[in-house]
Amino acid sequence: MTCRRAGKLRFCLLALCAWLASGRRPRSKRNLLIVTGALLYACFVVLQGDVLPRERLDRAAGERHSQPGRLPASTLPTRGREPYNFTSNPKVVYITLRSKRRKPVKIRGTVRPKTRKKHSAVQENAAALMVSRDSLAPSGGKPRGNPSSPSRGAAAERARSSGDAASSNIRIYSDSAPFWFSQGDIAAMRFLADSSIGRLQRLVLPGRRPLLLFQGAGNQQRPPKANEGKAGRTSSCRAPCGLLKTPGDTSEVFAFHLDRILGLNRSLPAVVRRIQSVQDGLPRPVILWDDSLSITSNDTQSTVKLNWTSYQQSLKWKCWVHGKVPKPDWNCTDIHHYEWCKLALFDFLLQVYNRLDRNCCGFRPRKEDTCARNGWKMNCDNQDNISLVHIIYREDDHRHLVFIDNKGYFDRNEDNLNFKVLEGITEFPESAVSVLKNGHLRERLLQSLFLDKLYWESQGGRRGIEKLIDVIEKRAMIFLTYINAHGYKVLPMNE
Repeated sequence: MTCRRAGKLRFCLLALCAWLASGRRPRSKRNLLIVTGALLYACFVVLQGDVLPRERLDRAAGERHSQPGRLPASTLPTRGREPYNFTSNPKVVYITLRSKRRKPVKIRGTVRPKTRKKHSAVQENAAALMVSRDSLAPSGGKPRGNPSSPSRGAAAERARSSGDAASSNIRIYSDSAPFWFSQGDIAAMRFLADSSIGRLQRLVLPGRRPLLLFQGAGNQQRPPKANEGKAGRTSSCRAPCGLLKTPGDTSEVFAFHLDRILGLNRSLPAVVRRIQSVQDGLPRPVILWDDSLSITSNDTQSTVKLNWTSYQQSLKWKCWVHGKVPKPDWNCTDIHHYEWCKLALFDFLLQVYNRLDRNCCGFRPRKEDTCARNGWKMNCDNQDNISLVHIIYREDDHRHLVFIDNKGYFDRNEDNLNFKVLEGITEFPESAVSVLKNGHLRERLLQSLFLDKLYWESQGGRRGIEKLIDVIEKRAMIFLTYINAHGYKVLPMNE
């Protein structure tokens, strides 16, 4: 407010005071209210400082400039008015300075750190956990460097071991492998996934399609056995070999991990591997070749030839349970009764029908299924014509089965599951049923399948693996409901 406005205000106040002093004013409440309001307004204006002259404002501003830490009054914006000698700048950028982030406090700060040089933890764990492949694929090359220098030789060996672990397709980052795998399983998986291929050979067996085997480079030749050359054995593969399957059989790798997690331990080790020299070079399952398997029947590819009727009859007698020797009229084989219980559970979860239901009598097959293409479903009326397939045991162990050709089907609906594979089975292994009940099946499958790098990636990573596990978990719930509804027993079967 300028001095002219202040002068007018003084004139009004003087006129009001003169009017109050004169005796002509009427004494009424309205006049008293007017006078009181005027006085209050005058006090408010004085307190706001608008009545001060410009010279006093300039002198006060100079005094405030001389005081440190205080802003001049001319720089303070007034309410609704432009300040004196002040030009506002709307393009002002305010910068907030952050303090430097500190590292979290070490809880164990009182522990004195070691001064010795430490190697990478990943390399040490990988080198310590890697199973020696000398027994499977020993290297025939000579070590580089000066052999008389032990330190350089040890460093070269340590570097070679850490390099092999880093490039391995079997990923083990913890202190030990999952407890459901044995050392032989880990060694076989590393051989199948990482060993160099020495040569490929085609194996032709009667009644079967040609098989493609590979032999690791540098493997030592083992001496031939006395029974070498029988059906199901190969005299040319004298070292650990792998059996190559088609890319559509990758579910056999899932079956191997499920077999170990359930504690059955009846399937052969399997991994996924990409071999560029084989056709399209797509990832395909590779299974450890076991030439101790005895195959005597070429049409059913089995050690024991059984049809559905004789199989159901042998289940009623529970052959070889508790050391009971079966009678000749029981139609028992050398296979223990508990092996059929494990096989039925395993085939139901994966919906494998080739072994116990070759003719697809227990479900509605698809057009691309083998039984539909060959017309075998028409023979379901005659149970004697239904033969069991892939019933195999080892030559030195006739009591236990070996699960082969474990191709599972994850696209079968819940209303079309094959319960025929469970027919005649009234007892199931406790180790497998406990895993299905305790809710750890998903966790263990994720941990187990993560070891196989190529299989994990070929299924679309964790998202694809989770979809497969969802199918198995739903079938597990249906299976548990099935055995509870029928009152079937759960027994320890690790004889």
